[in-house]
Amino acid sequence: MGVFWKGLLGWGRKLQTPGRGPLQLVTRLCGFHLQASPAKKARAGQEDPGTPPSSPLSPEQLDRIQRNKAAALLRLAARNVPVGFGESWKKHLSGEFGKPYFIKLMGFVAEERRHHTVYPPPHQVFTWTQMCDIRDVKVVILGQDPYHGPSQAHGLCFSVQRPVPPPPSLENIYKELSTDIDGFVHPGHGDLSGWAKQGVLLLNAVLTVRAHQANSHKERGWEEFTDAVVSWLNHNSNGLVFLLWGSYAQKKGIAIDRIF
Repeated sequence: MGVFWKGLLGWGRKLQTPGRGPLQLVTRLCGFHLQASPAKKARAGQEDPGTPPSSPLSPEQLDRIQRNKAAALLRLAARNVPVGFGESWKKHLSGEFGKPYFIKLMGFVAEERRHHTVYPPPHQVFTWTQMCDIRDVKVVILGQDPYHGPSQAHGLCFSVQRPVPPPPSLENIYKELSTDIDGFVHPGHGDLSGWAKQGVLLLNAVLTVRAHQANSHKERGWEEFTDAVVSWLNHNSNGLVFLLWGSYAQKKGIAIDRIF
């Protein structure tokens, strides 16, 4: 998929301005410097103020604690791996599965499914992780939330399974392609799996929706998860192209590194 158009944003490296700590800011505003009293220095055993307090634990013990914490987080994440999550994607994103927001999100979606029809079905929520290896992604197209009609959403933004006819948003994409690319022929269906298998990530910001209620799962935690996906790709992929169609996608992609 080498040819796309409008709204194409590349990537580069953004400059950041170092911040100032809150204590430094307070002292500057108040016009004085904080100093330790002689009594406090005495209680500290007259140690050099620049010497950090010694730990009662040995370096080996501290290292063991850190390794045990990391192993515990991995075990927690392994218990929360969603159905149908691609192996290569799991390797790099599993750290999200044990976080409180993701556990709460999975509980919310499960409760929604008990009481309402939710799209896409559970085994298709993460179709985008099954189409290609995370390292093979070349282009990222960001959508908003899944189609909310029957048999439409299947885990790839803008895409629908056959024989469902292409929705208006996808028809508009086909029209742009036919205008910009000589010889482009409308495929006669709306299944974009072929794009996904070639390294085009078709990612919605929100990955589930209640039937016939657009944006019904907005601000429940999906945005934080898909931000983590975009961030990982942004920092670990070379030459990646993001296509940000519409104000919502452009807002979500504000942190993406750019080269103009």
